[in-house]
Formats: sequence, C-alpha cells, structure tokens
Amino acid sequence: LDEIAELAHSLGVRLMVDAEQTYFQPAIDHAVLHLQRKYNTQFPAVFGTYQAYLLDCNTRLANDMERAAREGWHMGAKLVRGAYMVHERERAEEQGYASPIQPDAKATHASYDAAVATLLLHSPCPERTSLMLATHNQASIERAVALLKGSAAVPKDQVYFGQLFGMADHLTFNLAANGLKSYKYVPYGPVRKVLPYLIRRAQENADALSSAPALRKMMLTELARRGVQRTKSAFRFP
Repeated sequence: LDEIAELAHSLGVRLMVDAEQTYFQPAIDHAVLHLQRKYNTQFPAVFGTYQAYLLDCNTRLANDMERAAREGWHMGAKLVRGAYMVHERERAEEQGYASPIQPDAKATHASYDAAVATLLLHSPCPERTSLMLATHNQASIERAVALLKGSAAVPKDQVYFGQLFGMADHLTFNLAANGLKSYKYVPYGPVRKVLPYLIRRAQENADALSSAPALRKMMLTELARRGVQRTKSAFRFP
C-alpha cells in the first residue's frame, strides 16, 4: 500500500482508499492516516473514505479535519453512504452490541448532507481540504452545489463528484456542464469478483435506481432528437 501511495504521489494523482465493514475499518483508518501524514504534505495524494450510514461518521470526520489542520497536511475525504447495512445489523444482533449504523435511509441521507456541510463550511483549513462526493443522490448533489455557489469555504476546484459508469449519467453530465469536476468510476475485474460489488452499489443506491423510468424517458427523448437531426442532415444539399 505504501508503494502504491508513493507512486500516486510521484505522478501527482489521487489514491482513494475504500471503506469496509466496521470490524476492518480501524485497521484501514490507521493505514490511511499513516499514508496521509507521509504523502499529503504538498497535495492530497491519499483520500480516506467516510461512510455516512455509520453513527460516528461526522465525529470521526471532525476529528480528522482537526488533526490534519494541527499537523499541517492536506485533508482528502471521500464521502459515501455505505453498503453493508444488512451485514452490520445482523452481526450486531448476533454478538449483542448496538448497531453501528443509522436506523434508516432518511437518517443516512441527513448524515451524508451534514458531512458535506461540515467539510465545505467548517473546515479549519479550507485551502488544504479536498473532497470526493461519491453519490447518485440528486438531492445531496443539489445541496452540495448550492453550498459551492454560496458560502462554501473550500474552493470548488478542490471538490469532485463521482458516479458509477452507467448510472446517473444525467447528473454527471449536468455537473460537468456547470463547470464542476465530475468523474465516472469503472469497476474492473473478473465478473465473479465485480458482481458482488455492483450488487452492493445497487443496494446502496436503491433510491437512485427508483428514478429509472424517468431516466428511460430522458434517453428516449434524446435518441429521438438525435434521430431527427441525422434524418435532416441526410437530406441536406450543398
């Protein structure tokens, strides 16, 4: 992992370390903190991931922001909602401890939006704060864009938006069309390994998938528009 982070730093690119289940996450956080202290001195080469469905998400985020400001390195944060809802609840029940995740989707959405606001509005060092908003939720994106156009302290060129390739293309397009940095994420690997990941993303973004009929209507409208344009151009004479 250190070699990968060193290469990312030397190439001037960002390395985003994903999050996992709560019983793995402390080890991941420890490794990410070590890499950030080492490689984020000039720019945010290493991003940690924060899962909004965790009850302690915003507390951890605030602590890490304060630590980065105190120690003088760049804060890189990737915000996601989280994808292990069923597993986390089942494990908590089996082992007799309180569930570490939010009670429902509404609370998770509120936690996500609060984390975005914390980063954009309350960073102790906004010039050294960068964030990736990995979400297909239109309402969250609209709130973040409103903050960027309003009172956000973090410059908009340090804020990135990301969606999976093939999902929420209308959001990605409109973000880019409005001068915001938007990216498409492409999972790569054998089908047997990638499919479970994609299933988790579908569960995590169930609210976005509910807009499929509207997306289908938009795509059909665009296809019809392009078809009409091609038909007109085919009969255009010099």
